[in-house]
Amino acid sequence: MRDDGPDASHESCKPVAEILARIGDKWSVLIVMLLGDGPKRFNEMRRLIDGISQRMLTLPGLERDGFVNRTAYPTVPPRVDYDLTELGRSLREPISRLGE
Repeated sequence: MRDDGPDASHESCKPVAEILARIGDKWSVLIVMLLGDGPKRFNEMRRLIDGISQRMLTLPGLERDGFVNRTAYPTVPPRVDYDLTELGRSLREPISRLGE
């Protein structure tokens, strides 16, 4: 028996809703597109993204979910680089299409 009711439709939308919740916030799309051009240092990204807080620029959600790699170097001053993972790079085309 096939269930095409509203609950079945809602269940099929859950994966999409979870992805949109992760990348649909104020900064994630901008960060993915910015890092699509190659690795960036923390301070370089802060200069390029007007208005982003230091807390948001640590990219906790994007790193936790596997979209961004964070590399910290034990230098003085500390150096932190960010780069997209393969999963993060896979978002560039769909995000670009949305922008078009």
